[in-house]
Amino acid sequence: MSKGRSEAAPGASGILLKYLQEQNRPYSAQDVFGNLQREHGLGKTAVVKALEQLAQQGKIKEKMYGKQKIYFADQDQFDVVSDADLQGLDARILALTAKVQSLQQSCRHMEAELKELTSALTTPEMQKEIQELKKECAGYRERLKNIKEATNHVTPEEKEQVYKERQRYHKEWRKRKRMATELSDAILEGYPKSKKQFFEEVGIETDEDHNVKLPDP
Repeated sequence: MSKGRSEAAPGASGILLKYLQEQNRPYSAQDVFGNLQREHGLGKTAVVKALEQLAQQGKIKEKMYGKQKIYFADQDQFDVVSDADLQGLDARILALTAKVQSLQQSCRHMEAELKELTSALTTPEMQKEIQELKKECAGYRERLKNIKEATNHVTPEEKEQVYKERQRYHKEWRKRKRMATELSDAILEGYPKSKKQFFEEVGIETDEDHNVKLPDP
């Protein structure tokens, strides 16, 4: 024989009653469904029916909150707590909160230490790195040795001579560039065409044509 539509799923009432008593706080049917659906596989319809049945049986309390029904455990089943007991519970809560914060801080320190350790080189990796550095240093020493033993070093006198020649050529370059500019400017004063056309007809190539810039002295 099939079940009536108002009957809740078997076991759902017990699960919900235990949950509301353990949590001892108000919940909507949607809240209860969302909290227990994954663990117990309860459907929303079954949750709604079970809560309504428990409320009708007086095992839990039901209250309208706006347009929504709220369900919570019957407070008459719980012992009356004195002010002293409440103060004791508050003190315990403070102590446990401090302990939790201390443990969280310890966890953060250990996580940071673990991250540092996991990012560090292992012993085999360090040994390989050392060997590669030794090999690299040996190469540098060999290059330095070859440089020191070379016989084609430039003497200070040769270096000075090259520097003087560079200055002489630089001075001459600047002088000739100035003379060519002055001469072309004088010609262009009576030339009927543009400077560019004059250079093309005469065959003059400038430093700029070859992207050459007069270096600093």
